[in-house]
Amino acid sequence: MTEHLVRPDVRAFLDALKANPRPSLTAETLPAMRPMASVGMAMLEPPVGQLAVVRDVVAPGPGGEIALRLFDVHAEREPGPAVVFCHGGGFVIGCIDTHASMCAEISRQLDLPVISVEYRLAPEHPWPAAPDDAEAATRWIAENGEAFGLSITGLVLCGDSAGGALTIVTAIALRDRPAAVPVILQFPIYPPADLAGDYPSGKLFGEGFGLDASNMAFYNEAYGPEHGHWRATPVIADLAGLPPLLMLTAGLDPLRDQGRAYAASAIAAGVPTTYREAIGTIHGFAGFRRAIPSGHADFVSALELARAMIQESLRARS
Repeated sequence: MTEHLVRPDVRAFLDALKANPRPSLTAETLPAMRPMASVGMAMLEPPVGQLAVVRDVVAPGPGGEIALRLFDVHAEREPGPAVVFCHGGGFVIGCIDTHASMCAEISRQLDLPVISVEYRLAPEHPWPAAPDDAEAATRWIAENGEAFGLSITGLVLCGDSAGGALTIVTAIALRDRPAAVPVILQFPIYPPADLAGDYPSGKLFGEGFGLDASNMAFYNEAYGPEHGHWRATPVIADLAGLPPLLMLTAGLDPLRDQGRAYAASAIAAGVPTTYREAIGTIHGFAGFRRAIPSGHADFVSALELARAMIQESLRARS
């Protein structure tokens, strides 16, 4: 059997999970697990830290109001891009609060405002509620920068895990019907880009690496996607003409090969693409930076690449 490199801090984290197993996600445990997710992430993540602006805004959506939150290291800005962020959580858990630390770090490292989206969750709101909300919120943000005290000239779409899939799907939707301002970068972080596919990483890392097959099966059942549709399985979409892509995956992630497949398809379609794989670490590392300290360097390194790609995209448009 092949031995996979596991970093010492990742091994310590996985050993702690094994010693203190979390309840499996089921329809019965989900109501209790949602508030626990906020508590758990607060233990796994660094503090949000000092920001100049944290502002809650509400946007209209197809299923009702969509909560948004601005994270910004600067109180005032010249016209420029903004990041639209969609959180992870298998489309069934997670919220703005669980990912506040990530959003704050993105604002610090990119020196950009970050707007986090509270999309509807399954199973109460199955597919396509989440992509509907992500697209609607992004279009509204593009048209309503003044609601955040901003003059937004471009969009950087970003999200982790389930939010990474929403990042991709929204980028495709905005290519086909552009928003008020252009998308200049898509930055999905370990996304489920092909849940219908059968990839080696799913078998290699589906047990004992943090994101177990049983939980993934529950996420998929609760979300209820139509796998033959590109809004559920974006790897099957026509990717030509999409904005530049920065794909970040984890080497020990059951979703790793889905990210690889999407990046490969993007390259084949002529999309300017940078692929970065964090070796020896697991799904979720960008959100576990207190528990897995090495993940901070991985995240910052990827954000440095994002910053360079944003500048390159802006130069190409000037």
